[in-house]
Amino acid sequence: MIEIPAEMLTTAILHGIIEEFILREGTDYGSQEVSLDNKIDQVKRQLSKGEVVITFDPATENCNLLTRNQLQKYQAEQDNAQQQP
Repeated sequence: MIEIPAEMLTTAILHGIIEEFILREGTDYGSQEVSLDNKIDQVKRQLSKGEVVITFDPATENCNLLTRNQLQKYQAEQDNAQQQP
C-alpha cells in the first residue's frame, strides 16, 4: 500500500477521491444531517492535519482514505508477515 500526499493531487482528483469515499462509506454524523460539502470539508481538514491519509493499493488498483493509525497498523502487520518464515 502506497501513501499518496494530498498536495500531489489536483483539486478535482482530490475532491473526487474524498467524495467517492464518503458516498461509499455512508458515514454517520449523529442526529444532525451534514451536507456532502461539509463532509468533504471535514475530510480535507483531517488530511491537512495528517490525521487521515490517502492510500493506493497496487494489487486492487484502489484509492482509499485511512486514519494515520489504521495505516500504521496495516504497515506493522505487513512487516510482521514478512518477518515470519
